[in-house]
Amino acid sequence: MSRFAGGALARVVRSGVGRRRVQTVVIAVAVMMAVASAVVAGSLMVAADAPFDKAFARQHGAHITAEYDPAKASTAQLEATGRLDGVTATAGPYPVTTIRAVDEGGGHLQPPLTLAGRSTPHADVDDLDLSLGRWATKPGEIVLTSQVAGPAFELGTTLRTSDAADAPTLTVVGIAVSAARTADAWATPAQVTALASKETPVTGQMLYRFDSADTKGHITAARKKLTAALPEGALLGTRSYLDTKRAADAGAAPTIPFLIAFGVLGIAMSLIIVGSVVSGAVGTSLRRIGILKAIGFTPREVVRAYVAQALIPAGVGIALGVVLGNLLAVPLLDGTEQVYGTASLTVAWWVSVVVPAAALLVVGIAALIPALRAGRLRTVEAIAIGRAPRTGRGQWAHRAAGRLPLPRAVTYGLAAPFAHPVRTAAMLLAVAFGTVAATFAVGLTSSLNAVGEAQDPENRAAVTVFTGAAGPPGAHGPAPAAGTADPPAAADPARVRAAIEAQAGTASYYGKSQTDVTVGGVSGIVRASLYQGDSRSGAYEMISGHWITGRGQVVVPSGFLEKTGTEIGDTVRVTSQGQPRTLRIVGEAFDTSDDTLEIHANRADFPAAEPGVFLVEVKPGVSATEYARDLAATVQPLGGDAGANSPSQQDNMVLILNAMAALLTLMLVSVAGLGVLNSVVLDTRERVHDLGVCKALGMSPRQTVGLVLASVAGIGVLGGLLGVPAGFALHAYVLPVMGHAAGTDLPPSVLDVYDTPRLVLLGLAGVTIALLGALLPAGWAARTRTATALRTE
Repeated sequence: MSRFAGGALARVVRSGVGRRRVQTVVIAVAVMMAVASAVVAGSLMVAADAPFDKAFARQHGAHITAEYDPAKASTAQLEATGRLDGVTATAGPYPVTTIRAVDEGGGHLQPPLTLAGRSTPHADVDDLDLSLGRWATKPGEIVLTSQVAGPAFELGTTLRTSDAADAPTLTVVGIAVSAARTADAWATPAQVTALASKETPVTGQMLYRFDSADTKGHITAARKKLTAALPEGALLGTRSYLDTKRAADAGAAPTIPFLIAFGVLGIAMSLIIVGSVVSGAVGTSLRRIGILKAIGFTPREVVRAYVAQALIPAGVGIALGVVLGNLLAVPLLDGTEQVYGTASLTVAWWVSVVVPAAALLVVGIAALIPALRAGRLRTVEAIAIGRAPRTGRGQWAHRAAGRLPLPRAVTYGLAAPFAHPVRTAAMLLAVAFGTVAATFAVGLTSSLNAVGEAQDPENRAAVTVFTGAAGPPGAHGPAPAAGTADPPAAADPARVRAAIEAQAGTASYYGKSQTDVTVGGVSGIVRASLYQGDSRSGAYEMISGHWITGRGQVVVPSGFLEKTGTEIGDTVRVTSQGQPRTLRIVGEAFDTSDDTLEIHANRADFPAAEPGVFLVEVKPGVSATEYARDLAATVQPLGGDAGANSPSQQDNMVLILNAMAALLTLMLVSVAGLGVLNSVVLDTRERVHDLGVCKALGMSPRQTVGLVLASVAGIGVLGGLLGVPAGFALHAYVLPVMGHAAGTDLPPSVLDVYDTPRLVLLGLAGVTIALLGALLPAGWAARTRTATALRTE
């Protein structure tokens, strides 16, 4: 055993870490950023894996949400249903009514909201998560779901329960998440009872969990048990969690390819940067390794010393990276919660264990390989190799660069990378990956913004006028059961249309009705949106074909073509209320409204379907809020209503995904820049004697900076040339996958987001990453005095 074991070896390790302070800091920071990006990407990828199922299980979500008539079923009878065979847990009965939330300005009128009365968010079924604020504990307070809350209804704002002048007001005191979406809002039971009216009577809500509820058949059997256990007509309607799950999964699915793409980029870049940084640090210490062997250290001790010198700063960086990654992941996961519409998400504990363990393994291997090579070298050979790059390496590059009509300092820098081809290759990969991330992120955010602009046209209209005409069951509350009370009489669409035309400030409008139809080749019911008037302002973005221009035409989403095996130009048979029509498919629409199969046709083909809404555009300079208020005063006596539209939830999703893309890209580009910084530091340290000679011959500090920057400029150009096409290809691959996950193809406006000027600017991203990474060591080289550089090795 060597006499240098123990304390001497530890002193060598401490000396090596302290002596090369720049490399120590670079290793720690580079590893920190790489680990942080891997933790963020891994956490988001885990969050994207079945988010609804995890949130539903954590909240003990309701398999069935049932609504009862309190006049036909007593509280005791409802509680007795919890003892039925197969029922494992219940909650309720809770009083439930509906409200029409209007903001303080009176302009943003929401669809009917289901308001449930609960004294606490916690229960055996549907154990709610409060994401903001607190629970409603007294009259005048309300808690909204994250889907309802938004710019118009933030925490602390006041809303009216209808657009009537004397409507009660409620203050938003909390934002909650219900995985099963059993209600849109909650208040105290007494408050719900006080808000009830003849038009919106109080009903009873029961929440159930069953031992078997995995399929539609199980849910149907459970519903039959509930119906049979109570007096006839007591059960008003039920809602299955399977419908909510389908909608939530459809919202989460498009983000998974996006997260995987960034995750793979982050992990790959982490491996490249960590490996190159650590192996470079050990490789530049070969001369010192030879000296240690000369004074008696064994090859094994040398290997241990230099692996430890790499693991110490890397260990600090890994610890800081895990903390930083968790801090950065938390706000992104909070935003991801809104995208998925599920309960609050947290960083998976095992991500914070697996990532640092993998990073330690990578650091250990990256340090071990050059250290083992150095350990096998003979003492004299290690000292000779460690003094400078091998003689003759890259000389051809210097001769070729010297013929260029450029300053000598620049040509010297351009040829410098060829002296270390392995290190240069690692730097090139880092710059290329950073450029890929930047190119992909720019294309992704542009595409997401295009998706936001192409969202459901009904949400883009300035004002929506309601006539109350019948349509398919909405998304709020349970589906009504047979035998329930008839809805109130609808306003005469002709009179509402006349009021819109007479209202000052009207620019254009069209009517829209929805009805359930059957379509040949499609099993079950299909929703049909029927348009009256000039609906070009409400036209969906077209993937192919054109929008409706007359009778006998139908526009369908991508899912319809896939399910029916049809294509544009084919005809389909559509039957509504016993009236069959043969319609020709003239367009494929980019329909992102929801997961319901929907077709779009001219109302003239189905005249029995009266318009349920009119979508109005106002003239420039006209306030949509004031227009809606004035129009509502005219159409309310007719039985209708009007409200200005608020920003949609789709906008929130786009903003959240944009924020995630920007942060992940910034982290990846920073990691790439640190990889360049480390490589340039190593090169500059190795060539410090050559720099001293050049300075002695008259090279100015400005020329020194130019030399160092020129040494990475070529790498930046080549990295940009490689990275931009790769990022372009990644965008072209990931975006269609995201669209297919959402059940649709994508229109050209979403896919074709790169133009020539943008591609040229993105090509400069590689040069920018390389130059910024080299700027600090270039400044250090310029400030180094000639005498100091000549004495330094």
